[in-house]
Amino acid sequence: MEQRRFSRRKLFSWAGGSLGVLLVEGCNREGIRGLRLVPQSLLGNLRREEGQAPIPGAVWLVAEDVGDGLEYRFPPGTLAKASYLTCDMLVDGLYLAVFDLALMEGEEGKAFHFRFGALHQCSLRVRMPLNLVDQNRWGIDREGAFLKPRCSGDRVDLAKVDRMRFTLLRKSPQPVRWCMTNFIAAETEPPRLARPVLPKGPLLDELGQSRLHEWTTKTRSVEELKQRLQQQLLTAQTHTWPESFTRWGGWKVRRLTRGTGFFSTHHDGRRWWLVDPDGYAFWSVGLDCVRVDTTANYEGLEDALSWLPDPTSEFGEIYQTRPGPTTGRFINYLAANFIRTFGPQGWRDKWAQIAFGELRRLGFNTVGNWSEWEYARQARFPYVRPLSFQPSRVRYIFRDFPDVFHRDFALDAADYANQLKDTVEDPALVGYFLMNEPQWGFARDLPAVGMLFNTPECATRQELARWLRERYPDAAALSRAWGIHVTFEHIAAGPWTHELTPAALKDLEVFSARMVEVYFKTLSEACRKVDPNHLNLGMRWAGIPPDWAIQGMKTFDVFSINCYRPRVPRDATDRIEKLLKMPVLIGEWHFGALDVGLPASGIGHVPSQADRGRAYRVYIEDAAANRNCVGAHWFTMYDQSALGRFDGENYNIGFLDVCNRPYEPLCTAARASHERIYEVAAGRTRPFNDAPPYLPNLY
Repeated sequence: MEQRRFSRRKLFSWAGGSLGVLLVEGCNREGIRGLRLVPQSLLGNLRREEGQAPIPGAVWLVAEDVGDGLEYRFPPGTLAKASYLTCDMLVDGLYLAVFDLALMEGEEGKAFHFRFGALHQCSLRVRMPLNLVDQNRWGIDREGAFLKPRCSGDRVDLAKVDRMRFTLLRKSPQPVRWCMTNFIAAETEPPRLARPVLPKGPLLDELGQSRLHEWTTKTRSVEELKQRLQQQLLTAQTHTWPESFTRWGGWKVRRLTRGTGFFSTHHDGRRWWLVDPDGYAFWSVGLDCVRVDTTANYEGLEDALSWLPDPTSEFGEIYQTRPGPTTGRFINYLAANFIRTFGPQGWRDKWAQIAFGELRRLGFNTVGNWSEWEYARQARFPYVRPLSFQPSRVRYIFRDFPDVFHRDFALDAADYANQLKDTVEDPALVGYFLMNEPQWGFARDLPAVGMLFNTPECATRQELARWLRERYPDAAALSRAWGIHVTFEHIAAGPWTHELTPAALKDLEVFSARMVEVYFKTLSEACRKVDPNHLNLGMRWAGIPPDWAIQGMKTFDVFSINCYRPRVPRDATDRIEKLLKMPVLIGEWHFGALDVGLPASGIGHVPSQADRGRAYRVYIEDAAANRNCVGAHWFTMYDQSALGRFDGENYNIGFLDVCNRPYEPLCTAARASHERIYEVAAGRTRPFNDAPPYLPNLY
C-alpha cells in the first residue's frame, strides 16, 4: 500500500504537535483524558483539504479510492493501558461511507479490524472499547450516526500492537470527503455524543423519506400517499397467483406424492423439491420481513427528524423502546403513513390486506423470515418461522456459542422448542429456522479455539480434555503432537495464552465440528419432539460454510444459507448435498441501487432500479435451475429507513418504499420469473441470463 509522509507544516496545522503519540495534558474539551494519536503517513491517494470543519479541532480529508487512509506508529504497548479509542467525525456528501480501523502486531503480524459505517451529513463519535481485541464479541451497538460497529480479523495482544491503520473500506462511486479529529487512546469510557452536528438540517421528511436526496418516484405530499394506499386497498383482493400455482403455491403440473398434509422434501431422481401439503412440487419464492417495518433507531438523533409526533397522540403506536441487544428508541414511519391514511384503529389489518395482495400480485408463494406470520397463518399462505435460542441455564463460551456439554443444555433446548407449540398442526407452515447467522460463525477462530482463549472454565472445555485423553495416551504425547508444552489439566480449565500450532488447530477443528453437532442435534431433537410435522430448515449460515461446520449439521431437513452473490454458487450447494444428502434453501439475498434516496445500496449493488429487476431474474432463475436448491427468499419487503434500523443498516433493498410505493421495474421482473419458475426448475426452460453490471458493495 502506497504511503506518503505528512509534511511537517501540515502535521502541525492539524495536530498542533509532532509525529507519533502525543500525551494529552489534562482533558480535552469533552473531558476525555488519554493519548492523542497523530498519523505518521498517508495511505493511497488520501489528501487533506483546506477549509473550516463543522466539528471543532477536525480537518477535512478526501479519499478517492477504497484503501485510502492514515497510518499511525507507536511503541508496542502504547495502547495497553487505554480502555477506548475515540474520535469525532462527519461524512459529507449523500451516501454511506464505511471505514476500517486496524490494530496490528507489526507489519506482517496479526491484525484486528474494527469496521463501521458513517451516516452522511451527521456528526458521530467513534467509541471503540479496546477489550474487543479478544474477539469474544462480534461488535457493539450502533450509536447515532456511528453505524454497525463490527469486529473481524485476528485476536491481538495490545502489548504487541505497534501500529494502527484507519482506511476507507467501502464507498459509493464518488470520492468520500469527511472531517475528523485526532484519535485519542482514552483512559476511561468517553461520553456519548450529546447532540450531533447536522450541516444540512434534518435527514428525514415527515413521511420518513430522505430530505437530502431527490428522485423521480419520491412521494411529494400526504395527499399523494393517502390516494396510493386507498387505491391499493381497493385492488388488493383482485390480485392472484400465477395460473400454474396450486392452492399452496405449488406446481399443478407435477404431483410428486399423495401428500402428507404438511410440507416435506422429495428427490425425484434428478433434483430436490419441496412438496406442498397436497403432494405437488413446490419451489419456495419468498419475501422476508413481511411486516410493518421501516423502523428507524433515532436514539440521539431527534434533531435529524422533521416530524416527531406526540407519543400520547393517535401516532403513539409508531414508537418503540427496546431493551437488550438492540437497545434504542425507534420510530416507524411506515406505520405512521398507514395511520395517517386509515386512522389509529384497524390500520394494521388494512396493511395486511394490501401486503398480501402485493405478494399475490408479484407471484411470491412464501412469507419469509421475520414476518408477521400470524397474518400468513390466518390467510393460509405458506410461511416460515424464525426461532431464537436464548439460554437461561447455560452460558455462552465464545461469542454466542453455548456450553453445549453442560448438563442443563438439554433443558434450555426444551424451553427453546416450546416456541413451536402454537403452529404444530398448521399446514401452511413450511418449516422453521433454528437461528440466523450466529456471531461465532463470523469469527476467524474456531469455536473450540475461541472457548480456550475466552472461557477459563466450562463443561465443554472439560469435555475437550476428556476427548483428547482418548486420542493421546498422556500429556507428553499431546505436547509432542501439538508442538507446545501442554497438559490435559491446562486444557480443562484456567487461562490460556499459548499460540496454537497447525497440529493443535487440526484437533480443535475436529472438536469444533463435534461441538456444532451436539448443539444442533440437541436443538433439532427437542424441536422434533414438540413438532414432528414441519421441516427443520437449518440455521441460515452467513455465506458459504466451511466443511468442518457442515459436517456438524446433519440433523436438519434443509440446509439454509444467506447468499449475497450475483448467483448461488453451484459448487457450494453440490458440496452440501454430497456431505449431508439434503437440499439447500437461500434464506437471504438482495440487490439495491443508489437512485432512490437511500444512503446505501445493500450488500448486492447495481446501477438502477431496472438493473435490480435484471439482477433479481438472473439470481432467482439460476437458483431454480440448481438441482439442489429448493427456494430463495429476498431480504426484505420494504426498504430500510434512511436513518438506519436498529444497527444502522439503511439500504434500498425493498420491493416497496416507506410510502408503500412499489418499485415497479423490480416487481415486473419478479412476476415474470415467478410465472416460469417451475418450468425453469424442471429443466424445461432456460433461466434468464441478461445480467446487469454488478457494482462494488456498499453496506
